[in-house]
Amino acid sequence: MKRLLKWLVIIILVYLALQVILDWDRGDAVIGPYPTSGKASWYRGSLTASGERLRANSLTCAMRKRDYGKYYLVCAADSNRCVMVKHNDFGPKKKLFRQGRIIDLSHKAFSYLAKHKTGLIGVTVIEADKSWL
Repeated sequence: MKRLLKWLVIIILVYLALQVILDWDRGDAVIGPYPTSGKASWYRGSLTASGERLRANSLTCAMRKRDYGKYYLVCAADSNRCVMVKHNDFGPKKKLFRQGRIIDLSHKAFSYLAKHKTGLIGVTVIEADKSWL
């Protein structure tokens, strides 16, 4: 029994060391104030982090916060177009977030702001007040 426990501890320590060495994306949420302006893109998927199914025709978004169910107003920086989206997924990836991408929008939400061929657009994100809904 002691031998099995010893090997289990060694395996766990090696796993944790590899995470630190390789800087694996463990899905860390943003600590502190979330950026209000940056880049946005659109994404595809099947299941979201909140457990909902991602549909291309829904007005949803992914952010590196864990406050699923809240609504955000996303406005394109180069036009006067805005869209209200529901936060139901976790993203973008840590590397992309560090490069300035603060939000991923569903296919339909992105189409309200720009053409899909654009890929990335500058946006401002505002948390919606409950009275707006």
